[in-house]
Amino acid sequence: MANILIVEDEKTMQNIISTYIQRGGHTCFRADDGVDALMLLKNNPMDLMILDIMMPHLDGFSVCRMAREMSSLPIIFLTAKEDEEDKLKGYEYGADDYMTKPFSPKILLAKVNALLRRFSINPKESLSAGKISIFSEAHEVFLDGQEIAITHKEYELLKFFMMNAGQAFSREQLLNRIWGYEFEGNTRTVDTHVKTLRQKLGEEGKHIVTLIRSGYKFEV
Repeated sequence: MANILIVEDEKTMQNIISTYIQRGGHTCFRADDGVDALMLLKNNPMDLMILDIMMPHLDGFSVCRMAREMSSLPIIFLTAKEDEEDKLKGYEYGADDYMTKPFSPKILLAKVNALLRRFSINPKESLSAGKISIFSEAHEVFLDGQEIAITHKEYELLKFFMMNAGQAFSREQLLNRIWGYEFEGNTRTVDTHVKTLRQKLGEEGKHIVTLIRSGYKFEV
């Protein structure tokens, strides 16, 4: 059972989502706008957030950006927008998945459970390469001894690279391994996450090597 924060200003939609999430055995926290969402996130341990984009006071993009300063919890964007650029913007702000209204509540619950499974970690597992260290128990990444802020998907991508150092992966393979086959996006999402991950790793970002017309690999 997980604590799920539902941020949705439409009460009918909020009730539908809550009903299905609770049927899945989870506890729901509700917020009608972005300000309430950030207060709930600050004062309560959350395992995942379902976040609408078009809301009063603070839009979903702003909430996602601020939430990422407090937590690395998985975030699913929920919106009526279908434009690809809006989806890419969401991933750039740190979203892990995206659903476009109208949607199936059963599919949303399946996505929630899939993200929670991927977020589960082996407490004994740790990895290191160069100045990069990953501590799975706390879901933390350190660079030369200093913790860096990293999103859930960036963490999964870096961990996958480090666990498979020296092996080349196409963008399609990375998309399927990290985001899953049910993901509603394209390979540009991989490029966006690699770009931001490199920026956060600074000089150590050089370990992530681009393979022309092929994909990426992690070189130690």
